[in-house]
Amino acid sequence: MKITQAIKMAFASICSTKLRSFLTMLGIIIGVMSVTVLVSIVQSTTNNVSDTLSQLGGNVISATVTSRRSNKITTSDLKSLENNPAIESVSPIISGSSTAKASGNSSSVTLKGITEEYEDIQNISVQKGRYILDVDNDNRLQVCLIGVTAAKDLFGHTDVEGETIRISGRNFKIIGVLEEDGSSQRDSNDSVIYTPFTTAQRIMQNSTISSFYVSATNEGMLNMAESAVDSFLLEKTGDEDSYTITNQSDIADSVSDVTNSMTYMIGGIAGISLLVGGIGIMNIMLVSVTERTKEIGIRKAIGAKKKDILAQFMIESTVLSCMGGVIGIALSAATIFGMNQLMSADYTISAGISLIALAFSAILGIVFGLYPANKAANLKPIEALNL
Repeated sequence: MKITQAIKMAFASICSTKLRSFLTMLGIIIGVMSVTVLVSIVQSTTNNVSDTLSQLGGNVISATVTSRRSNKITTSDLKSLENNPAIESVSPIISGSSTAKASGNSSSVTLKGITEEYEDIQNISVQKGRYILDVDNDNRLQVCLIGVTAAKDLFGHTDVEGETIRISGRNFKIIGVLEEDGSSQRDSNDSVIYTPFTTAQRIMQNSTISSFYVSATNEGMLNMAESAVDSFLLEKTGDEDSYTITNQSDIADSVSDVTNSMTYMIGGIAGISLLVGGIGIMNIMLVSVTERTKEIGIRKAIGAKKKDILAQFMIESTVLSCMGGVIGIALSAATIFGMNQLMSADYTISAGISLIALAFSAILGIVFGLYPANKAANLKPIEALNL
């Protein structure tokens, strides 16, 4: 029997019992859909984080003092760090939530106080206007940079250079608009307003530096720069538990470990669902063999060989399983599209995972269809016709 003929017979059998076939495929559909959607979300999130980290560069260190009882760190203290040959620049940062008002509109924003060095350390780009300079910090000027989302919320457009906004009861002149980064994360630059560090300290009534970034001279000097920061903070706080130091490499490794663990966990859960679906296929194929015993007997009586019967039922179970896989992938694509529209996310369906899920569903069809197909092939014509 030709393969094309066996496939046609398989589709005819599936279509003759549409509801039963669909319920049989349901386990495969759910398994393929769950693994494809969840792994695609995890991989998309990982890629977004990796892109963000790569933009920051592999030579950036962040330090945070967690204890309020530690000695105060001043700007001059941080300047002394720059004397280390392993350190290129240091930038303190202060951040908090605030409400910005303009043109009769108000918006909750993240307010960050930064220095001129922050631009190079964090690769911040300004699409229009200028960046915050040392002179702005020296004179505590009430100027700011604004993200595109914050600008649209307040003014309805992004051509806002020179406009005035009100933050915490103070008027700020917009000196620049940041490049759109398109990130859906809450702390995206699109929703942030940057002011001079000294100005932000006055607004937040906080003269203490508790967080700062350090840029190593190059990636090869990263460990030396981290050791210098560690020694500096230990001297200032007197307790190594009073501060935390992280670098982009550590963060990337942590993200990779977490996402790999999540992928394995999701794969395991979805694998169980697929196995259940495979058992369902075997069950329904056994029922099909019982229902079609006379058909099998007639085919054998007119010359069908054992391998023909085996191939017919194997192909039928494989087609059933693959159809479930295809439907699962189609529903996965629709789910990802819907999530992107509703959540303004940027998830992409993983082609690799989709192909693996489809291949796995085909293998399940072969494995779980083998026993029913073998049972059908071993039926004796006389016994089959007498049933």
